[in-house]
Amino acid sequence: MEKKDIIERQENELGSIRIADEVVAIIAGLAATEIKGVAGMSGGLAGGIAEMLGRKNLSKGVKVEVGEKEAAVDMFIIVEYGVRIPDVAIHIQENVKRAIESMTGLNVVEVNVNVQGVVFSTPEPKDEEQRVR
Repeated sequence: MEKKDIIERQENELGSIRIADEVVAIIAGLAATEIKGVAGMSGGLAGGIAEMLGRKNLSKGVKVEVGEKEAAVDMFIIVEYGVRIPDVAIHIQENVKRAIESMTGLNVVEVNVNVQGVVFSTPEPKDEEQRVR
């Protein structure tokens, strides 16, 4: 079976509406990065090697399967040290599901969250006292 990158969503007398898989992936990536505790997205590379990615490419770390009426999402994230990972994952699932369903009309059947790493935040540098005045 051949996978389509662009799914035809609706056809009427005015024409058809098509939503690309990449669009669904970007929506999911943006929705995930809105959650407090998410440090970034991971490329999902094997062996636990994670590459931190900025907001430039929000579809990195996101894999989607889009059908005619449903979508499934796999996310690969990096969390901040100290957050409760199950809580962050649940918030990601809820936000991604809500964003995709409201923007595309697709029914999201699953959002799988894979934590690929933890980032330790560095404390703000303190101004060192001068030794000689």
